[in-house]
Amino acid sequence: PVLIDKYLSDAIEVDADAISDGTNVVVAGIMEHIEEAGVHSGDSACSLPPYSLDQKVVEEIRRQMKALALELGVIGLMNAQFAIKDHTIYVLEVNPRGSRTVPFVSKAIGVPLAKLAMKTMVGKSLPELGLTEAPAPSHLSVKESVFPFNKFPGVDVLLGPEMKSTGEVMGIDQDFGWAFAKSQAGAGAPLPKGGTAFISVKESDRPAALEVVQRLQRLGFTVQATSGTAAYLRNHGVNAETVYKVKEGRPHVVDHIKNGQVALVVNTVRTASSHADSLSIRREALNKGLAYYTTIRGARAAVMGIEAILKKELTIRSLQEYHHHS
Repeated sequence: PVLIDKYLSDAIEVDADAISDGTNVVVAGIMEHIEEAGVHSGDSACSLPPYSLDQKVVEEIRRQMKALALELGVIGLMNAQFAIKDHTIYVLEVNPRGSRTVPFVSKAIGVPLAKLAMKTMVGKSLPELGLTEAPAPSHLSVKESVFPFNKFPGVDVLLGPEMKSTGEVMGIDQDFGWAFAKSQAGAGAPLPKGGTAFISVKESDRPAALEVVQRLQRLGFTVQATSGTAAYLRNHGVNAETVYKVKEGRPHVVDHIKNGQVALVVNTVRTASSHADSLSIRREALNKGLAYYTTIRGARAAVMGIEAILKKELTIRSLQEYHHHS
């Protein structure tokens, strides 16, 4: 038998971590994923606090987290994942345990969650431990995953439901764009300040990609695209140069990347055949250390990062300084 189930498309995924003593619950962190729901939570970049969610949605997630922790009788840490679609909140899963996001949340808010959770499990209450509500830092923290793709030739870098990352980095700043830019630099793919952006996206992503490309052009980038994407962009007023796909002739897009003529890659795919067609593009971008994005939300965050880089100078502060000023 084959089970066919409904699923959400273009939904925003949210991770939340809470700590409970059985009576009191503190929601320590609510993280908005940058890639859409469907990308494994361990592979998606995320922002704490959320960078685009409506505050009413955030407060409702907080309320649901507290209700879930109390109903399940959790003592210690709890993690839940949600999907947000058209302002409706869907619970994806609830885990009455510490999550892989706990170290990130602890550093982002300056609270040793694992240590406090251990104390609640041996009978201490949260008020006794001095934790009645989570700190609200004035900075944003962005977690980015680190992938071992350069160690495995031939492996596709496309993100999906199977976890592929082997590590994490984080970027912190008062501005989301700079926090994201720092996280990309930490992961080994710093954002470019200019040059040529290569765009090849599936048909359903083209309206959203248009806004990304328009912003890139305003920042001074030139745009190259495969035929279908280029035609769509030109029809909407964007000056896009058409480049060959690998099997259409030479010089093709991979040649341009190899020759250092591309600074940024945005590539989303729909079918198995298009996966195979564009695999060489993603692999060469990886080999060259380029910033590349396989989701529109990731590309949009990258544009925000580039805008921040061009707008103000980099500031570096220690983790202790950030928490001292929060």
